[in-house]
Amino acid sequence: MVKIFIVGRQDANQTLAAFLKTRLLLPWSKTKELIEKGAVRVASQPVNDPAARLKLGKQVEVTMFVEGVPKPNPKAKPKPAPQTKKKLPELPKYDGPMPSLIYSDDSIVIVDKPAGLTTMRNEEEAAEFGPRGRTYLPLTLAELLPVILGRPGKPVLSVHRIDKETTGLVVFARTRMAETHLNEQFKTHKIDRRYLALVRGTAKGGKIESTIARDRGDGRRGSAEGMEGQHAATNVSVLEQWEKFALVECRLETGRTHQVRIHLGEAGTPLCGETVYDRPLNGSPHPDDSGANRPMLHATRLGLTHPITGDTMTWESPMPSDMKRLLASWKVVVEDDQEGEAELEMWD
Repeated sequence: MVKIFIVGRQDANQTLAAFLKTRLLLPWSKTKELIEKGAVRVASQPVNDPAARLKLGKQVEVTMFVEGVPKPNPKAKPKPAPQTKKKLPELPKYDGPMPSLIYSDDSIVIVDKPAGLTTMRNEEEAAEFGPRGRTYLPLTLAELLPVILGRPGKPVLSVHRIDKETTGLVVFARTRMAETHLNEQFKTHKIDRRYLALVRGTAKGGKIESTIARDRGDGRRGSAEGMEGQHAATNVSVLEQWEKFALVECRLETGRTHQVRIHLGEAGTPLCGETVYDRPLNGSPHPDDSGANRPMLHATRLGLTHPITGDTMTWESPMPSDMKRLLASWKVVVEDDQEGEAELEMWD
């Protein structure tokens, strides 16, 4: 039997023997024997010194002996594992836009998602099609990531999503421990999430709060007071305003489904390219002559507490090229080529 432990902040710089004694509830002599007999690995490397100091975030594996079973000999050469071919799950071919891997360690992965790629398969769809049927569905980011990471048989764990046509930063967990930790951060709204959005009309800064229901009365998600729903809060900052369009930043206090799209649309400034949350209740869509071919929303900033080290980590993603091209098409940059290029580059 193998037991696995992670070195936390309170355990960092402890000796290996002291660390294991408290977790295995063994006498010093038994703990020392386990280590010296080659039963302990730290970060996948064998460690035979009971006085070895542990570093924060390292994984400690202990093989617990059973009476009557020979103990391992640290000097003996390990026998090679039998060469058996393990059939990996088949994945459909993917020829769409590729995500960019921003950061990866043993616990988390940060990815910059392109437009047109679904973050993850919803549970209802996964159950309906089953494992065999899913091979005929478009590949999701969650299914593509293990291949990019070189671990096609090791799935990543989704803790949040952004819409298919939204670009920007997404975090995935690589262990159950990290998944639990990140889920708690999202639940308690401790994740720093900010979006850049191109909107129609005259934008207004400030905090938007509402109760978002699954059906506000016209078959769309939306704010509906007095109905069952979830509290949602979005802080809007106007970065630039032009005659018919604006560039805004949205900082999420909560993370409800389609929250930014709903709040901006109901404020009378729907996203350029928005075709769902672009109208008042039972009203007509706001006109859109922006030229956008998707909802112009980009997850530009993601900040979190690392599940293992406890460090605060933040990543930023520049405005994607299609949003920058749209700005240029509105002639929001000055006519001079050099000055215009300089203004566009400020969003890189």
